[in-house]
Amino acid sequence: MKNNFKILTLSILSLVGITSCTDLEIEETDSIISEGFQGLADPSSTVTNLYGSLAGQYAGQDNYFALQEVTSDEHLIPTRGGDWGDNGLWRVLHTHDWNGQHAFIVNVFQLWNGNQLQASQVLDSRSNPSATNIGDASFIRAYSMWVILDNFGQVPYRDTALPSSSVPEVLTGQAAVDFILADIETAIANAPATAALSGDTSLRASKAAARYLKAKVLLNKHIYLGGSPDSGDMAEVISLVDAITADGYALQDGYFDLFLPDADTETIWSLEANTINKVVMGLHYNNTSIQGGGWNGFSTLAEFYDLFEGDSESNELDASQNPADGQEERRGGVPTIGTTFADQPYAAEKDGYVDGSNVGYGFLINQQYDLDGTPLEDRQGAPLTFKRDFKDGTGAVNFINNDETTGIRIQKYAARNGNASIGHQIVFRYADAHLMKAEAMFRSGGDPTAMINDLRTIRNTEELLGTVTEQDILDERGRELYQESWRRNDLIRFGQFGRDWLFKAEGTINNDDYNVFPIPPAQLLANPNLVQNPGY
Repeated sequence: MKNNFKILTLSILSLVGITSCTDLEIEETDSIISEGFQGLADPSSTVTNLYGSLAGQYAGQDNYFALQEVTSDEHLIPTRGGDWGDNGLWRVLHTHDWNGQHAFIVNVFQLWNGNQLQASQVLDSRSNPSATNIGDASFIRAYSMWVILDNFGQVPYRDTALPSSSVPEVLTGQAAVDFILADIETAIANAPATAALSGDTSLRASKAAARYLKAKVLLNKHIYLGGSPDSGDMAEVISLVDAITADGYALQDGYFDLFLPDADTETIWSLEANTINKVVMGLHYNNTSIQGGGWNGFSTLAEFYDLFEGDSESNELDASQNPADGQEERRGGVPTIGTTFADQPYAAEKDGYVDGSNVGYGFLINQQYDLDGTPLEDRQGAPLTFKRDFKDGTGAVNFINNDETTGIRIQKYAARNGNASIGHQIVFRYADAHLMKAEAMFRSGGDPTAMINDLRTIRNTEELLGTVTEQDILDERGRELYQESWRRNDLIRFGQFGRDWLFKAEGTINNDDYNVFPIPPAQLLANPNLVQNPGY
């Protein structure tokens, strides 16, 4: 981003509850201590703090989001003049040229391990947790440990019954998966049974959320253990999704409405996280009059944009904001004329966010317009036209000498809705569960074509698929779940995280070592049970 690295949300490092260092040492402020951990005085408050910490960890465009999205073909942040250089912080993620001292890698290892330690403290019998506390803490610990396993391949775990001076054991492979699955079963047994359209209950663990997480772990299990997907695991994924469906969750039309805070049939688990970073991170400074302007950073590759139905160069919406002819709904578009905030349900002027209703939905390309239809200009007075390519002043493709207008931009949590300060960060969504079931059917020899086409129909695509292939399933996941922090995980499971894309470092192409991140060097020193991952 800009050299001043401005952040509109609170730094997640300062959120309440993240006090544990990554060797999982128990701090005196976390509990009542005489010798080692003795129990929490108020486990319910710790659970509340944990959800707040997760909200902070999801709110940013950095750390977890960056590791899941910028490392993929879905996002990149080119350096534009003096903007977004940041000593290569963002570029090395997209090129796969990172190391164990990268700030986001260090932060994710610290923060998510901090989550699971605090959840363990809640679950300690000396904290006298309620059944609700147990459901929440088991779910959060399972999810946090899965994030660490998925990103680093090994999970340090501290037993709170042991002295605080003891070195945490490290779980890998089957032991890690078994521990996570056991926690999920505890969460299913203790979390409430909620149904779709049940309001703010989606902000906490539910049986549906725990079943979704279990399906996600089982779908990826062979990545952590080696070999091929197990047919029994795939059958259980299907059964888990069916149980979620039985709770009333279902696909819902109106794609971009799903990211408003209204109740819907798709949101399984969400967080009260400010979404303003996701709104402004790709917008040009002149793209909207939202207070503070855009950051003019995040873009997507043309090859990802081309996964969607529509002309490769044209992307316009009419004044009513319906997709133009030939554009599928999820691709969105650019309005030539905006709509007033009075016509938008969450667009009342509040919290300093003024008029963003000249900005479209989805992918923004070519000429951008003001509210009255006037073509916008960049800071040099040239037309503000977002371009497919990343080129310097000589016309050569370049990652570090771009002008202000290179790169197609994304609006999923959209400026035009005026919902930037409303906390509705979706983490688990039913469309993903639907696609997980389809994938499990495919991997166990079934034909999920009808399921994929059901989703494509509700998203107003013009063409239905014939008998689907593995590539079709991956592409559909990309179209449905972009910017929801699943792209890295998906590419690894489909064997494509190492494939070549624009600006990928040559030595990382088809190198599976980069499927996991390096263990930060400081953590290797703090815990001799950790072993550096191969290739680092």
